[in-house]
Amino acid sequence: MKILVTGGAGFIGSHIVDSLLREGHAVAVIDDLSSGSRDNLPAGVPLHVVDIVDPAAVARAFAAEQPDAVCHQAAQMSVSRSVREPLFDAQVNCIGLINVLDSAVRTGCQRFVFASSGGVLYGDVTTPAPETTPANPVSPYGITKWVGERYLAFYAAEHGLSAVALRYSNVYGPRQNPHGEAGVVAIFCKKLLAGEPATINGDGHYVRDYVYGPDVARANVLALVAAPSQCGPGSLTSLNIGTGLGTDVVDLEALVRPAVAAAATARGRTVASPAPLHGPARPGDLRSNLVDAARAAEILGWTPQVPLAEGLALTAAWFADRAP
Repeated sequence: MKILVTGGAGFIGSHIVDSLLREGHAVAVIDDLSSGSRDNLPAGVPLHVVDIVDPAAVARAFAAEQPDAVCHQAAQMSVSRSVREPLFDAQVNCIGLINVLDSAVRTGCQRFVFASSGGVLYGDVTTPAPETTPANPVSPYGITKWVGERYLAFYAAEHGLSAVALRYSNVYGPRQNPHGEAGVVAIFCKKLLAGEPATINGDGHYVRDYVYGPDVARANVLALVAAPSQCGPGSLTSLNIGTGLGTDVVDLEALVRPAVAAAATARGRTVASPAPLHGPARPGDLRSNLVDAARAAEILGWTPQVPLAEGLALTAAWFADRAP
């Protein structure tokens, strides 16, 4: 199958590209490289440097590749930026999605997998939320992800697409960009490898469900190849992708710090392990969010494979290999 991955040079998207190639699929990528990198892509994977907000550029990429399916990962992904710049968030996450959907329909795509967000869609929840939980987004980012699912349901019904929305919890892992505002594990790794203290926003008692990036990539591959009896044409299937296990940011930092120290030591380096600092709380942050992924196990056969401690060790090792 020929699959076009938007945002495919980014953190999650590039892991999806790798997984698809291992399964023998043909892959092409759309990415504006604002947070992704060519270095994340294997040699030979076609890359269209395109902003999804540009409909003509998106259409040209689709016309050149003629994909059978789309895996849409490109997004504005910072909650705090969405609070500061709701118009920009909507342009990327709504208008950009519509541009990609229009091109998918025009070129006859049969399957469309969309990166949604269980991490913001349900609002504050203290027990793992199933997909039947009413949507209650409190940030513009959460609102645009919910609107995106509604657009996806419309396009599926109107054009016969088989559509799947994967509602990610908090994704972390190798290749995550540590320079933005999203991706606390990557940010902590970068700081600690430089011998600097991590900064915890607010009191740090923000509980999240952390799921490993390559596990999320596997969920996307399963959704792309799922049989019509599992994810049928003309409808949207929404599935949570997470672990159901909560960790607050204070405890997360306490896990990342020794993982970074061990990774550095294994590479013949010694890094300081200063205690964390506390900064102001970020606007739009939920206090607690967990998702129940039982339906993904039932429909896709997907369950998370990498526990948090192992994933943090792998992530710290990846960053340590690239530290100056």
